[in-house]
Amino acid sequence: MTLQEEIKHSVDLLKKGKIILYPTDTIWGIGCDATNTKAVQRIYKLKNRDDSKSMIILLDSIDSLKNYVEQVPPIAYDLIKNSASPITIVYNGAKNISKKLIAQDGTIAIRIVKGRFTAEVIKQLGKPLVSTSANISGQPTAGTFVLISDEVKNQVDYIVTHFREKTRNIKPSTVIKLEENGKFTILRP
Repeated sequence: MTLQEEIKHSVDLLKKGKIILYPTDTIWGIGCDATNTKAVQRIYKLKNRDDSKSMIILLDSIDSLKNYVEQVPPIAYDLIKNSASPITIVYNGAKNISKKLIAQDGTIAIRIVKGRFTAEVIKQLGKPLVSTSANISGQPTAGTFVLISDEVKNQVDYIVTHFREKTRNIKPSTVIKLEENGKFTILRP
C-alpha cells in the first residue's frame, strides 16, 4: 500500500467512527475523529482511562485553531511557530469537538502536527484527530511501534502499516497551559 493509499484508507475508517493506531509527529498514538463521541468513548475504554482526564487533539494547521478554541491568545501563534520541538498547548474555551474531550474546566489540549502522514490525514478528514499515547493508562508510554502492547494492538480497528520500522525514540510533546492574558505554565517539559 502506498502512503497515499494508507492515508485514504485511514481517513475512510475515521469517517466511519473507527479507531486507528498511527504514527504522530512524536510517538505512536491511538486516534479517532475528535468530533465523534462514540469513538472517543471507545478510546477511553480501550485505555482504561478515567474520562475526566481529557486527551490531546491534533490539527493540521495553525489557522484551524480558531475553529476549536473560543479565543486564541496571540502568543499561541508565536509559541507554535517558534518552538523547536513539538508543543501542545492547553487552551480555555474549547468548542466544536466531542464534549468527552473537553476538560471539566472547559479546556482542550491541541497540537499542530508537523508530520506529513498525520497532517494529511487530518486535512482529508476535515476534522481534528484524537491523539493519546498507545498504551493502557498507568503503563509506560511506548516510544516506538515495537514497544506497543498486543493488548492495545488487538483493540484498535486498524494499525497503520507505514513507519512501523522507525526506531528513533521520540518523546511526547511539551505541554503548556496558556491563559488568555498570555501567561503560561509548563505542565510537561
